[in-house]
Amino acid sequence: MHEVLRAAAFGDDPRCAFPRPGTPRDELLAAIVLGAQGRYAAAATLLAGLRRGQDALLASLAASTLASHRRQLGGHTAARALDGEAFARAAGLEGPRDPDGLDAAGAWADALLGLAADNLAVGRIAAARRLAARAGEREAGWRAVVRGGWVGAEIELAAGRAAAAVAPARLALETASAQGARRHTVKSGIVLAVALGAMGAPDHRHITDTLVGNAIEEAEKYELFSLLWPATLVGAELRPGHADQYRFRTARVLHAVLRNTDPCGRRIARESAWVPGGGG
Repeated sequence: MHEVLRAAAFGDDPRCAFPRPGTPRDELLAAIVLGAQGRYAAAATLLAGLRRGQDALLASLAASTLASHRRQLGGHTAARALDGEAFARAAGLEGPRDPDGLDAAGAWADALLGLAADNLAVGRIAAARRLAARAGEREAGWRAVVRGGWVGAEIELAAGRAAAAVAPARLALETASAQGARRHTVKSGIVLAVALGAMGAPDHRHITDTLVGNAIEEAEKYELFSLLWPATLVGAELRPGHADQYRFRTARVLHAVLRNTDPCGRRIARESAWVPGGGG
């Protein structure tokens, strides 16, 4: 089951209908898979146990994972506390490397990149840039490169430098694609589409339509519902002529996701300016 879960979390086929964790590391992988599917309540239950555990590495990775789930619903304040917890647990950790960054270096990078994203959400662009740069000072594997690309692109977009956002977004997409990481490739396509759309390149409509269309198709096929509703939301922004169709799809998927979200996550969504209609 470990290899099945790892393949679903980081491989080419994220579909795993009934993740059955065995070891604590399997619980982390199962929580990652469940979160990608938008099954946040089930993921939160597994992550809570890992955060309380004695294994500092898994506790750090669990806190970062839960932070990402909160952030996906617009809960940047809640995510910041969790990322701070993750960073504290990761401090001073050592140990063997893991091919997907489930190791000391990966935990350290996850926490810093999470904190960068959290600071960016409240307008602290300089702080976000410093944290992202610090995360890049240490070799932490392909996943840190991809996540660093996402955060780097978001920083440049927030700073009004759309052209500068394209390179990190493209690096994320190329890295995820080369790794065969389906979920990361889908999100990277969304990020690159936003960057290209903001830049206003001459051929950006064709590029963004292709990227968003592929992201929606892949998210639908592989049941990545945590990414499907943001992809359709981006589609509504980049293709105004089809906005109503995209928004209808966003609302339906988001409704299904929130049915499978824990009470804290639902409250965050209701209060979020990012979630359409407050998740209602």
